[in-house]
Order: sequence, then structure tokens, then C-alpha cells
Amino acid sequence: MPVGELALLAVFLLLWPKVQSSESSSGCWRMGEFDPNVLEMDGDVILGGLFPLHYIAPKPDHVFTERPQVQRCSGFDLRAFRWVQTMVFAIEEINRNPRLLPGVKLGYRILDSCDHVHTSLQSAFSLVNGSSLPQTESFAARSLPCLSKAPVPAIIGLASSTPTRAVAHTFGPFEIPMISYFATCTCLTNKHVYPTFLRTVPSDVFQVQALVQLMAHFGWRWVGTIGTDDDYSRYGIQAFTEQLEEWGGCVAFHRTIPKVPTPKQISAITDALEASTARVIVVFATEGQLLELLSEVAGRNLTGWQWVASEAWVTASILTAPVFQHVLTGTLGFSFRGANISGLAEFLLRIKPSDNPGSVFTNMFWEEQFNCRLDYASSEGLDKPLCTGLENLVQVESSYTSVTPVRVSYNVYKAVYAITHALHHLLQCTSIAQDSDQRSCNTGAEFTPGQLLYHLRRVNFTNQFGEKVYFDENGEPVPLYDIINWQKDGRGGIRFQRVGSYDGSAPRWQQLKMDMDLIEWTGGQSQVPLSLCTALCPPGTRQAMRPGQPICCFDCLPCTEGEFTNTSGATECIRCPLYYWSNAERVACVAGIEEFLSFQEIMGIILVTLSLLGVAAATAVSIIFFLFRSTPIVKANNSELSFLLLLSLKLCFLCSLVFLGRPSIWSCQARQAAFGISFVLCISCILVKTIVVLLAFHSTLPGSSSLKRFGPPQQRAFIVSCTAGQAILCISWLALAPPYPFKNTSYQGGRIILECKDVWPLGFYLVLGYIGLLSCVCFILAFLGRKLPDTFNEAKLITFSMLIFFAVWISFIPAYNSTPGKYTVAVEIFAILASTFGLLFCIFAPKCYIILLRPELNTKKGMTGKTSK
Repeated sequence: MPVGELALLAVFLLLWPKVQSSESSSGCWRMGEFDPNVLEMDGDVILGGLFPLHYIAPKPDHVFTERPQVQRCSGFDLRAFRWVQTMVFAIEEINRNPRLLPGVKLGYRILDSCDHVHTSLQSAFSLVNGSSLPQTESFAARSLPCLSKAPVPAIIGLASSTPTRAVAHTFGPFEIPMISYFATCTCLTNKHVYPTFLRTVPSDVFQVQALVQLMAHFGWRWVGTIGTDDDYSRYGIQAFTEQLEEWGGCVAFHRTIPKVPTPKQISAITDALEASTARVIVVFATEGQLLELLSEVAGRNLTGWQWVASEAWVTASILTAPVFQHVLTGTLGFSFRGANISGLAEFLLRIKPSDNPGSVFTNMFWEEQFNCRLDYASSEGLDKPLCTGLENLVQVESSYTSVTPVRVSYNVYKAVYAITHALHHLLQCTSIAQDSDQRSCNTGAEFTPGQLLYHLRRVNFTNQFGEKVYFDENGEPVPLYDIINWQKDGRGGIRFQRVGSYDGSAPRWQQLKMDMDLIEWTGGQSQVPLSLCTALCPPGTRQAMRPGQPICCFDCLPCTEGEFTNTSGATECIRCPLYYWSNAERVACVAGIEEFLSFQEIMGIILVTLSLLGVAAATAVSIIFFLFRSTPIVKANNSELSFLLLLSLKLCFLCSLVFLGRPSIWSCQARQAAFGISFVLCISCILVKTIVVLLAFHSTLPGSSSLKRFGPPQQRAFIVSCTAGQAILCISWLALAPPYPFKNTSYQGGRIILECKDVWPLGFYLVLGYIGLLSCVCFILAFLGRKLPDTFNEAKLITFSMLIFFAVWISFIPAYNSTPGKYTVAVEIFAILASTFGLLFCIFAPKCYIILLRPELNTKKGMTGKTSK
């Protein structure tokens, strides 16, 4: 609590024993020289009212070293005067209603709070200390000690949150209920601190939620805020900033208007406003606090901002003056739900000094609005006193009596009726109930403010406008707002056009409703104004925050391959589903392009052609050997092994075709098995030929019979056994961990490589290693027989073919592991074809050359080198 409030409360508590022992009729002594202006009417029950009829409180010219002089407030508030008259109108209307409080007359006692903490507390103490009117004898409560059974059992007030907190905190322990018509600070929701406070206006927590939804609706992420140095502004802007940042927006700047601003301070705020890139300004303030700032802005002719008003000034007529129109036209804001109160306009027009000669507030109205002297031209009295400012009469009366609809006045009207309904239930109550050790029913003519508070909390009625009036557990009403737009009315003025609504009790997605066609934007724009630190990133990009800057200031980075965004302002890119890839613009996912080495593409055609050429070449060699099977060169090379070798070479050429085409389960399992078995068959045949060559040479030596022990049956058994070993290995591999078709997306973005996945890669290397083992044995044996004395030494040809075979497959292994995608298959096919062609040509090309081109060498002597001379 501020120091001033503590001081006043301390003085009050120190004087409390004297007050209690007093024998005066009111039970209290009024201390000091405070003599407030009061509007009052006697009745059986007196309702208190505190209204900010002036918005400029006197400034103390001392530092509490002497008693301050009594000074009057200044700056008459026309709207507050209308609120006062609405309370009077409601009470008079209730007194004429025979069904509501029959036999009980309501009175009122209304004081000026000056919209200031100290003045509000002084007025509140004066309110509960009794009236200067003659006492009626209807209710004994009028003569009881103050506060415990106060002459004013309930207070309607106040307007601003900071004075409301001070008064509510002070009178809360005495159970005197307060119903505010304009104090919206969320801080007042705390029932532990303010147990007797209720209000007919929604809390700022709902207005803040509505404001953030409005920012989201129009995409305003870069927002400036202006507030005043009071609780209403501090709590409101703090909550707004937090919720705006949760949504993803930022406050570009915040400036506070001091309670008594200097021209230099106002100029500094205007400079900050002009320098900011934010084009939307949210203002939590009252019209009186905004006047100087807006005067400075209008004086500099600064326009182009979309002003967003809090409910405190969104319908402030004083700000619709022509000097502000070019600045504020297009303003949007949330206003309380209004109503057209029947008879109020006529009642307001009757507020004249001649009709109310003793009303100090009416005199103030005419004196300060029209510069009137309240001495009449004749003893008969006139409707209008002698005034010098009557040229403003039409404008002021039009603003004062504008009740289509009233909003804050409607909150005052509801507050009066809420107290009346609670009082009606209290006075009609016959049973005695207990609530916090307080009786909720009266036992006679007396009742306490605590009993009235009990029934106020349980008020629930529907008024003549169809609105249900009740308070929740925090003393809050249903949060209903109208969205107001400031528009030119064609007569040089401003009208408050309703363009939407907000219902805080509805589901979140249905709370805000807007009619976009009715909105008039600032500067006459036809489009929604933009207010962004950085324009929203387009689809296909994401926001990257700039270090050290607010989250609304960012760079737009394109999504990486395989990610996309299809909305503006995305903070993260979305990963495409499996087997899908982002398109070139990164705004959608498209199915990945499936790739495999097909028969139709150029490389596939080349490999198929080479494979078929190899089969044709092996067939041609087979035909030549068959046609010349009786010649020495064919007989010397074991024609049976030669034909079996040629068959295995054909199988090697043909097995490469299994690697082409779309991978399937059978092709994945057949390709490596066909490759491994056909090559082992081929190498086994070559190995047997090598062994036969070596044994044939040794059989020519005296006493050698090795060739007889390795005849055709043994040769066939050797080939079968070697091939069977490879077949067993392949079958085991396929049975335990068979390869399967696999879609590989890791090689290149947007492309799906269809390949055969080896679950057990060691199986492939075992198959390849078995072929390499037989090849090494074959090479070693052929190398040992390379210098045999025959003219045609086949061991040399086998040695050379094995060298080519090794060269191909040694280079194949690193190429196979490093080649990406479908080219891995191409490398393996090329290795198969290259090694097979090497074997075919190295072993059979020299023989075909002799058979076809050098027949003279195809003789027994030619083969042994013993030709005739």
C-alpha cells in the first residue's frame, strides 16, 4: 500500500477509540477541514457514490511540515457527471417501482473522488461518517456508530483502479461492500486483500485476452504500448505483454505518461512514438491522461498509426474534438456492453440550475462547461443562467446526452440495481442463516453492511435489457465487450461504430467476432495496416531469430532438402514423410523419384548388349570347338572341360542380367547366388585345366602315372565338389539372412534408390572370398607351369587370364563400396562382364586364332614344336 494510504489508515486507527466513545448521534467526529462537495438525497437506505467529477487533483506545495491548505480539484469530467446523474436516475426509477423495495425509499450521498488516492480516501471516510441531512427515524442504522453499522451500507465506486484499491483495502475489514463501475485492474480480483469488492465491469484479464486475440486476428506482431503511472496501466500492460509474447508477438517499445507530465516528458514520448517502426499502438490510459500526449502528436501532425484503445478511453467524447480527428480516426478498442436506458436522455436534459438550485454538481457543470454566472436575469428564474460560452451548448449537450447506447453509465445503472435486489432479498428474508459468523437476514429494522454483502454475492436477476446480472466467486460479471471503431460521421464529428464483439464465456475459437466490412482504418486505408518488425516469412522458408533482438525480428531461411512449409511465418520446417521429398519451392512434399538400373535406360541397354555379345562370343567359340573337335588343339585342351568352361562363361554373362530391372524378392535372392555359383563353376573348370596341364607334363617323365589318377571322373568330381561348396554357402546365406528389396533415400534428395539390402553383408564377402580363393590356387598353379616346353603352353594363357581377373575384382571392391545409388549395381555388372570377357578371350582367343587363321599349326607337330625342316 502507498505511504499516503498507510498514513491515513494509521490516523484513522489511532482515532478509533475516540470515535467509539463519542456520544454524538453519528458516532464519529470529522477531523480536519475537509468539506467535500456532496450531492445527496434523504431516504430510508442511503447508497454511497464516489465519482471522478474532476480529473486533476490539487498538488501539495509542502512536504508535510505544515497543515495543507484546502484546495479544490479542477478539470471537470463531463462523462463522470453523466455517471452521477445515471445513479440518481436509477434510484429515482427504483423508488417509483412498487414491486422493488416496497415501502422503502432509497436515498443517495455522492462525492467527488477527483480520480486521486488521497481525495478518494477522504471522500470515502466522509461518506461513511454520516450525512448532513436531517435524520429520518425509519431505520435505526442511521444513528449507530460509523463503519460497524455505517449510515451508508454500500458504496458505488470508483472509476480508476489505484484509488479503488486504496478504498477497498481500507473498508474491506469492516465488510462495507463496494461495487465498481469502471475499475478493471486484475489485482482487485484477490479476495484475500479486497474481500468486499465487486464490480459490474469485466476484469482486465479478459480485456487483455481480447486484445491479444485482436492482434492475432489482424496479424499485428510488432506493437507499441503507452500507459500511465497507475495500477490500471501497469497491470494491464504487463499482462498484455506476457500474453502477446506467448502468442508470438513483441512489444516494440513502451512509454509511461507520468501523473503530472512536463512538456519535455511528453515530447520524449512523442519522439519515441515517431522513431518506432511499430504501426499499432495499444494505449492503457484515461482520456484526461491522454490529452497532453495527443495534443503534442496532433500539433506535430503525426499520423499513420493504428491506435488501439483500452476500455478507459475508447468512448471518450473529449478526444473526438476536431483537433484530434486526423490522428484518432480509425481507432479500434474494446468497450463495455452498452444499453439504451429508456428515459435517461430526457432526465439528463432536465439537469439545469433552475431545476436544481441547490445541486452543487449541476452548478459546476454549468459554470465549468459554459462559463456561466449563476445569478439570474430576473426573479422569475430562467432555464439558462447568464453565460458567455453558450456557443458550445449544442456540442456539450449532444455529447452529454448521447445515450445510444451508454456503457459506463450502464455499469453504474446495473450496480444500483444489484444493490437494490440484494437489499430487497435481505429485507424480505425471514429465516436466520449463518455465514462467517454473520447473520444473513435482518431481525427487524436494522441490518449490517455484512448482511447486505452476503446477499450481494448471491444476486442473480435478468434486467429489462435481457442481460443476466450476477457475480462469480471473485465478484466478477460476465466478460462481454463491444469492439468500437472511431469513424467520421459526415457532420465533422466522430461516431463510435460497433464492428464486433467479444464474449469471454464462449469457447476460445468463438469469443471474438468481427465484421470486417464495417471497419474504417486509420488514414482512410482500405486494407488492414501492417505492423511487423520483419514481414512474415513466405511458404518454403522458416524464421531464424537474430541474436540479441526480439523474436519478431528475424531472417527468412529456405527449408533444407526434404523439409517444407506451406504457411507464412513458420518457425520450423516440417520433415516430409518417408519416401516423399520437398519440391523445388519447398512448399509441398512430392513422391520421391524411384531409381533402379532398368533395361530401358542407356546404361542398361549397353550392359545388356555387352552381356548378349559375351554369350554370342562364347557360343561362337563353342561352335568352332565343336566343328574342329577332331583337331589336335581341341583334343589337347580336353574338349569336355572346354565345353563345360564355355557353358560356365555363358552363365556368367547371363547372370549379369539378373542385376538389371526393378528389384524384387526373387531377383535379390537370385542375383548373388547366380553370380557366385556360375563363377565358381568357371574357376573350377579353369583350375582343373591347369591341373591337367601340369599333370600332362609330369606324365611324360619316366615312371609317372599321375595323369591316370586324375582322369575325367576325378575331374568331374573335383568341379562338382568345388561348385557344391559355393552352392551350400549361398543356400545357407539365403536361408538365414536373405537380401530383400529396399528403398534407399540416403543417397540423393528427392530420389529413392531401389536396391537389394544385404541383411548379412558378410555373406556376400564370403561368396566373393570363396571365388578369390579358387582363383588364387588356380593362378599359383598356372604360374608354376608357365615355362613348360610345349610351343602352345596353355598355362601361360591361364596365368594371364587370372591376372586380368584379379585386376578387375581388386578394383571392383573399392568401387563397389564408394559408388552411390543404382551405379553400385552397374559397377558389379561391369566387373562380371569384364572378368568374364577377360577369361573368354585370354583362354580361347589364341586357340580360335590358330584354328581359323593358322591351321598349319593345328597339328601334333605344331603343338609340340617338332615341325619338319
